[in-house]
Amino acid sequence: MIDTLVVLAKEPRPGFAKTRLTPPLSALDASLVAAACLQDTLDAVSRTPARRRLLAFDGDAAGWLPHGWELVEQPDGGLDERIAAAFDAAGAGSALLVGMDTPQLQPRQLLAFDPARHEAALGLAPDGGFWALGLRDARRGRAAVLGVPMSRSSTGAAQYAQLQVEGLRPTLLDTLADIDTVDDLFAVAADAPLGRLRVVLAEIAPRLVGRVS
Repeated sequence: MIDTLVVLAKEPRPGFAKTRLTPPLSALDASLVAAACLQDTLDAVSRTPARRRLLAFDGDAAGWLPHGWELVEQPDGGLDERIAAAFDAAGAGSALLVGMDTPQLQPRQLLAFDPARHEAALGLAPDGGFWALGLRDARRGRAAVLGVPMSRSSTGAAQYAQLQVEGLRPTLLDTLADIDTVDDLFAVAADAPLGRLRVVLAEIAPRLVGRVS
């Protein structure tokens, strides 16, 4: 069993989350998408066996912390520094960190990381990034992630290489698309038919008519 599951997320408020979707989405509609992504991600992680669950949050977490979870505030700094801080908060034992941009994920995809068998795990995204990072020993997170250039088409490859530099042999998890564009939104929603994202997309789709090809 994984000791600690971590969701790295930001408050889904207009103008703060999913800003790359604006335009064609309005800031309000983009925030609705962000809220749906966060809710679906929290639901999936809540259904995944673990000893602890942490929400590493940027913003006001009121109403977002599920029962039994622990709240950790994200520090200032780059994404690599915020991921490192989340692993610091996990402490001793194994940890698997995911973001809020892959709401289609399922517990079985998280459980593919078995700390008894794997030193590390990496879930890559088609755009070159990564959606999940797991470590048998969370205390190695800072060395494993600091300095990795984030939000680039080479981020996933760079993270894989950094794990190897640290002597960690990563197993690869399923490749999952995250939501950076409206095309991503429709594709991910199609893979998450039972979640909140699909409901929100149905609500905002009429307002997208004429804004996307």
